[in-house]
Amino acid sequence: MHFYIRCVDKPGHLDVRKANRGDHIAYIKDGFADRIVAAGPTLDPDMEGMNGSVFIIDFDKIEDAREFAANDPYGKAGLFESVVIRPFKKVF
Repeated sequence: MHFYIRCVDKPGHLDVRKANRGDHIAYIKDGFADRIVAAGPTLDPDMEGMNGSVFIIDFDKIEDAREFAANDPYGKAGLFESVVIRPFKKVF
């Protein structure tokens, strides 16, 4: 089943994002790349700065998606203001 994961960065925490980006990318590539339907950062209105993350990712159950989000190095570093996880039905 696919899950939509929307993470919103805390305001003023771009330095936390930059400091943990390498670990975040490695976490995704090393354990979850084959499960990802789509993933990437959300951008500020100027289309330059990053302000969050979105994943559409395949897991057997929502608890797996929650564990994935909880163990993301960004989350562990305290980057996120909020994390929303919802089942997602791919139509197209």
